[in-house]
Amino acid sequence: MADKPVRTDKATAVAELTESFRTSTATVLTEYRGLTVAQLKALRRSLEGQATYAVTKNTLAKRAAADAGVTGLDAMFTGPTALAFVSGDVVEAAKGLRDFAKANPLLVIKGGVFEGKPLSAAEVSKLADLESREVLLAKLAGAMVANLSKAAATFQAPLTQAARLMAALQDKLGASAPGAATDNPADSAVADATDSPAAETDSE
Repeated sequence: MADKPVRTDKATAVAELTESFRTSTATVLTEYRGLTVAQLKALRRSLEGQATYAVTKNTLAKRAAADAGVTGLDAMFTGPTALAFVSGDVVEAAKGLRDFAKANPLLVIKGGVFEGKPLSAAEVSKLADLESREVLLAKLAGAMVANLSKAAATFQAPLTQAARLMAALQDKLGASAPGAATDNPADSAVADATDSPAAETDSE
């Protein structure tokens, strides 16, 4: 009877780990040998919003990975193991682990799994070197705005030129319209001469 609660606890732990494997974007396996409780707390705080960090027994983690259909990790389940289950930005989580490992060399990144594909420690490090999703989205948005500005300028230039042509045409049409000749001093002088009495006498 005394063994039942222990078995139940193990089954519950495996079920929880299996669910974490299934629902996480990625999982990073680490060895935490020598880290203090305070350091582990600091690591968990640094991963908040991106990943949860769980210390577990290798036998339970291996069984949970198998139940979740995750393969290629068996060789990594050695030594004191803790799993970082990533629910946020994979790149940010990888950076958080890498930076913490640099400041605390006792944390060893052993590898992981991303989208069903096993990752080596070197590949996790490469993930950490990538730009985060937010940075990439910001760059994409900037590129889109720049392209829209170029397109707007492209469309605006012909319209501006057309407006200038229309204005020039209106000026020409205005100059040739009835009554426009009276604005010319020479034409006014001719008109005055034909209307004068002297001009009428000569015509008789």
